Amino acid sequence: MMAAFSVARSSCGLLTGLRLTSFRSLAPVKYAAVAAVAVPQTNLARDCRRYSVGHLSVKERIDKKRKAALVGGGQHRIDAQHKRGKLTARERVELLLDPDSFVESDMFVEHRCSDFGMEQDRNKFPGDSVVTGRGRINGRLVYVFSQDFTVFGGSLSGAHAQKICKIMDQAMTVGAPVIGYIPEERAGFRSRPSDLPHHGSLCRRSCLLPRLTDFTFMVKDTSYLFITGPDVVKSVTNEDVTQEELGGAKTHTTVSGVAHHAFENDIEALLNMREFFNFLPLSNQDPSPIRECHDPSDRLVPSLDGIVPFETTKAYDMLDIIHTIVDERDFFEIMPNYAKNIVVGFARMNGRTVGIVGNQPKVASGCLDINSSVKGARFVRFCDAFNIPIITFVDVPGFLPGTAQEYGGIIRHGAKLLYAFAEATVPKITVITRKAYGGAYDVMSSKHLRGDVNYAWPSAEVAVMGAKGAVQIIFRGKENQAEAEAEYVEKFANPFPAAVRGFVDDIIEPSTTRKKICRDLEVLASKKQVNPWKKHANIPL
Repeated sequence: MMAAFSVARSSCGLLTGLRLTSFRSLAPVKYAAVAAVAVPQTNLARDCRRYSVGHLSVKERIDKKRKAALVGGGQHRIDAQHKRGKLTARERVELLLDPDSFVESDMFVEHRCSDFGMEQDRNKFPGDSVVTGRGRINGRLVYVFSQDFTVFGGSLSGAHAQKICKIMDQAMTVGAPVIGYIPEERAGFRSRPSDLPHHGSLCRRSCLLPRLTDFTFMVKDTSYLFITGPDVVKSVTNEDVTQEELGGAKTHTTVSGVAHHAFENDIEALLNMREFFNFLPLSNQDPSPIRECHDPSDRLVPSLDGIVPFETTKAYDMLDIIHTIVDERDFFEIMPNYAKNIVVGFARMNGRTVGIVGNQPKVASGCLDINSSVKGARFVRFCDAFNIPIITFVDVPGFLPGTAQEYGGIIRHGAKLLYAFAEATVPKITVITRKAYGGAYDVMSSKHLRGDVNYAWPSAEVAVMGAKGAVQIIFRGKENQAEAEAEYVEKFANPFPAAVRGFVDDIIEPSTTRKKICRDLEVLASKKQVNPWKKHANIPL
């Protein structure tokens, strides 16, 4: 009997639905060969046909579930999304990833809620309210999740959280990044107490907390982020505020600094995400990405020789310097509308991804304040965490004075930027274009913070403060202050005092800056520097 069962199983596959009466009709025999002859062939053939019918039925159920998963909450809800000018969860994934590269996971998962009629079939949707899986962007592996507003408003259930946790664990295993789309109107939680561990696990992995992700992008006029909505704010504080004012894209990219970029619509956001993704390594175990470069590494930039105004009080645009130096003028700026007195973003030098930090003389004369210090520190630490070299352009007259800054903790927040540069072990190249005064000079990746290569342009001034302020203090109450100021400028308002002390490695012509940096990056590619072991750093938060 066991021999017959084994043969039948290997011939027909799983025996689900196959009746055992075929085998009960067999008389006890001594030898397996005789038993095989005794099997009623008509009954066995009939039962195999029955199995085939059942097998097709399962296949039909699979196809039905797949089709249901593809339409989420239904075609009418998809149409409603389109009428509002928005893409569905699946459309966003398809647009983000390379064609035919998406491999979906957990399409058949359903929520496990049983209260308030949620166990009924009409309230269950294959895949629940999130689409998860993996794919490729320009051939590079990435894991994705996209919460589906057409299914319960994209609200979070235990199954939903479990799906996201699963792809995050897989991404950790293979060393790949995770990109998540959170619908702007996501309707909170949809769960029971037993689902709380899944929620906690998801929060630990940071996906539902946008400020814990490395970068957060928003869509203008349609996306909102806030802890409590306008109605709760009104009931608690009696403030009248709209969703846009409280947590819209403009608020978070210009005032709060929660988001890193805002785009006009879903399509623009996803296309920019594809471009942005190309700058980043897949994990912190990978080196800074390198791609083929058609922009000569030894290209001279003559326009830089006259870009810094002769008058020290006259502004210029640091972005003009950055664009002319980097490969093909391609610079992806991060947080362009927040703390504009400092510029941060990604570019390439001779094909290698680099992080760019630069003071912006057009805004507050390039002074460092609370917001710019935090913005810069966050960016520097990201670059250091992911092995991306840092290039710093310095034109900083100091920290912004005033009671608002002092009361807000400029000393503590300014120290964050100093700490970030000091602990960074990636290659660090610094170019002083004009002013480098006082403590702000030290903070901006100076030689004193383990800068690898520090250059000064002929227009650079490295000093405790500007000539006029210094003369007013030194020669207070004395005559001929104009003459004293001219003498001070002659002695200190130039790069020589720093150069003779070794604070800068060379004074270079601005037009050669790209050539110098590309050569230095090639040398520093093998840099190895390790900080003293500690459980974790204690940055002044």
